[in-house]
Amino acid sequence: MYELIILGGGPAGLAAALGAYQNGLRKILIIERDKELGGILNQCIHNGFGLHTFREELTGPEYAWRYIERLRGTGIEIMTDAMVLKIGEAENGYRTIHAVSAGRGCLALTCRALVLAMGCRERPRGAIGIPGDRPAGVFTAGTAQRYINLDGYLVGKRIVILGSGDIGLIMARRLTLEGAKVLACVELMPYSSGLTRNIVQCLEDYGIPLYLSHTVTDIEASNGRVSRVTVSAVDENRRPVPGSERRFNCDTLLLSVGLIPENELSRAAGIRIDPRTNGPIVFENMETTTLGIFACGNVVHVHDLVDYVSAESEYAGASAAEYVRAAGRMAVSGRTQLEIRTGPGLTYTVPQLVRLPLPADRLGIYFRTNRVYGKCRIDVSALSGENRRLIQSFPKEYMTPGEMQRISLPGDRLKDQDCSALLLECQEG
Repeated sequence: MYELIILGGGPAGLAAALGAYQNGLRKILIIERDKELGGILNQCIHNGFGLHTFREELTGPEYAWRYIERLRGTGIEIMTDAMVLKIGEAENGYRTIHAVSAGRGCLALTCRALVLAMGCRERPRGAIGIPGDRPAGVFTAGTAQRYINLDGYLVGKRIVILGSGDIGLIMARRLTLEGAKVLACVELMPYSSGLTRNIVQCLEDYGIPLYLSHTVTDIEASNGRVSRVTVSAVDENRRPVPGSERRFNCDTLLLSVGLIPENELSRAAGIRIDPRTNGPIVFENMETTTLGIFACGNVVHVHDLVDYVSAESEYAGASAAEYVRAAGRMAVSGRTQLEIRTGPGLTYTVPQLVRLPLPADRLGIYFRTNRVYGKCRIDVSALSGENRRLIQSFPKEYMTPGEMQRISLPGDRLKDQDCSALLLECQEG
């Protein structure tokens, strides 16, 4: 019997375990389906990690190792090469996790609290409906990254990349360094979905063209392998423009067209999912709408930086520890529950729900925009019926959908607020 079980041994799971341990829990188990801890970080051998958390630049494996070392000697149990099959119903304050392990067979594990840290997966070709042949040579960017960095295989010599997500941008640089020719990076939207620093360091520094408002409209094959792709401009409705076709002779097409939080277990357990993020709806303490189940990292919403994943996950682990110390009863009675709503221009917020009074002195809110903004501000207002009261404004110099935004609202601004919801709006100028 465990106080806390964490599903996932990547950066989110490691940080959640540390947060729980630092807040008094000792019977903690991490379940990881891979053969070793670290998750996606193990194949991210480029630098750029840890600038916020450790104040130095690390590679992905180095960042993961820092957390693994911090857990060493804590007594936290690790179960790798294991798969969770089902999250059971809560009975008498405890919940049973059904799993299968390569070394231990079928298991039924009992815990007081549960943290979901399963991460996310890539959107494949079938999810975006690219027309054309179905040959070898079409990979998601993360798959190509694993082949090159962990297995030592070069996936192709002449590459076209569809999508400008961070993994695709980083792979454009990596493939160039390995001797391949990256012909183009093609993005459907009129803006890149990756970080600005990655556009500069991975495309511009290597002379790789970025075609915005373009998409792949055909894949041709020769002898069962990609031989040519057709790229077309798209109009304001994202439909291909006739006569705008460009053809690239290539042997490989990489897809960097978005990430999907891994929430099959969450849905099966009846946890409410936000259709905007495809992740669990969470409160300010990262608890889901199911009592005793917390979530953090990319299973909640896709992050730009692992440093933010770690900070959020340590907080989730600390919140789970508070839940366990309260013997499975969170102090929710007498607290006001508010929904956080978004105005035009914003796509979502995390958390989506807030309970007042806050357990901490500040409320951190993550959000994304649905278009590029220049100088603007984020207004946070309290809603009560038809009435709206401005609580605080946060100036922003520049925002793009490819970069997650965060504001920190002082807790005292929410005291004595007689309202039913909070509203985040973007005001230009």
